[in-house]
Amino acid sequence: MKKTTRWVGLDVHAETIAVAVADKDGTVQSVGTIPNRPDAVRRTIKKLESGGKLHVCYEAGPCGYGLYWQLAEMGVECDVVAPTLIPVKAGDRVKTDRRDAEKLARLLRSGDLTAVWVPDAEQQALRDLVRARHAAKRDQLRHRNRLGKFLLQLDRRRPEKIAAWGTKHMTWLEGQKMSHASHQAVLTDYLNEVKRAKERVELLEQAIDAGIARAPKHLQELIAALQSLRGVAKIGAATLVTEVGRFSRFESARQLMAYVGVVPSEHSSGGSTHRGSISKTGNARMRHVVGEAAWSYRHRPANGPALKKRQEGQDEDVKAIAWKAQHRLNQRFQKLSAQGKHHGRVVTAISRELLGFVWAIGRAVEAKIDAAA
Repeated sequence: MKKTTRWVGLDVHAETIAVAVADKDGTVQSVGTIPNRPDAVRRTIKKLESGGKLHVCYEAGPCGYGLYWQLAEMGVECDVVAPTLIPVKAGDRVKTDRRDAEKLARLLRSGDLTAVWVPDAEQQALRDLVRARHAAKRDQLRHRNRLGKFLLQLDRRRPEKIAAWGTKHMTWLEGQKMSHASHQAVLTDYLNEVKRAKERVELLEQAIDAGIARAPKHLQELIAALQSLRGVAKIGAATLVTEVGRFSRFESARQLMAYVGVVPSEHSSGGSTHRGSISKTGNARMRHVVGEAAWSYRHRPANGPALKKRQEGQDEDVKAIAWKAQHRLNQRFQKLSAQGKHHGRVVTAISRELLGFVWAIGRAVEAKIDAAA
């Protein structure tokens, strides 16, 4: 006899989990609140399974995927859903853990929730490392801006012939002498923070190199293949791979573009159609990587020494896609610039098309890996 499916909504917090169940007849009931501990979760799931097969969901959040992995080991189907895509009633002004769990169970039963991709342990570890480096770069920029603005208010300007934040610039900063002891103390503190931020980024980049070397072979192959693209070095390729997971889960390049949030927003009603700026509803880290890479396509197509080195050992079809990207995106860059488009819009358009070539290379490499498996 086929078991009846029961839909379970979990409102997960650091210490507690609110549980609600939706049955086949549409009734939704709260089961209560349990501690967020593996033993408590296991007992609750076993108790609920007596009434039928379970389909569980909870919102993606700071608690991570530990609960998902535990339920997967128990053989329970589980979805981690995107919080921003959960339907919201305009007039609903009451929010409690119990109501949230009941809402999740109800929407899971009706099929109105959007599940996110869940990485495995290896991908999660590498992704956390790449994200830590991304955060360190943001902190480094913040410290540099703070020091720069402090010197500007005192009319201390970097010599024009010195590149910003290079060796000569740091030597010039260390040689600055303030007339007031308080200003000197501030300069010393800000400069030390800049130095520590640089060391932090360097250590994380070394850890990323080691992490990629330890990663599963299929991740290494994807990261190496994406570096065949101009403007996409090791850190950028690792960001794309760890954030996407599998490129084959997107049926078209446009779906990947929408996932990253570089497609135009739209508000259409009746006979009117209005498209605005990009949606920015997707993955911000991927959007940053392709946006930075897009700038390199303002130069004419060429394979420099660094790019040739990154392409060593890659399949000819991957190199062909990368070469096609250079011609296509350079022509597009020059055409849009000649039309007088703002440089920000030009880069956005190029980054959107660049994702199409990223998708093509990712799909090609994954097909080869799947065929060899």
